[in-house]
Amino acid sequence: MKDYFYPGIPKNQLFKLGYIASHSGHSRGSTFDLTIFDMKTEKEVDMGGTFDFFGEKSHADYSDITPRQKENREILREAMIKFGFRPYNQEWWHFTLNNEPFKDTYFTFSNSRGALEK
Repeated sequence: MKDYFYPGIPKNQLFKLGYIASHSGHSRGSTFDLTIFDMKTEKEVDMGGTFDFFGEKSHADYSDITPRQKENREILREAMIKFGFRPYNQEWWHFTLNNEPFKDTYFTFSNSRGALEK
């Protein structure tokens, strides 16, 4: 899926450039990737870039988007900050809870079907 998610970046640079973390707050349940969904149109709001795209276009301060796309990013960002989350500037969709209860803990667990049945 390189052509879709990171066409301009060598795969071996994704960690170094900060697009993928070696230890993720996602495993703590304190970091979320989200967007805005319009209930009237039943579609995601246009944020000026593909969700989970690794590249400059995903940076919060990327300027080569329409005013409406920029406004949509700001709506999401301001709402998340208001409710205690901090943004990650390389991904407009990525937010982490400010007061994480398990800030220095990285949970590891199996997500296989067999592990869930035990």
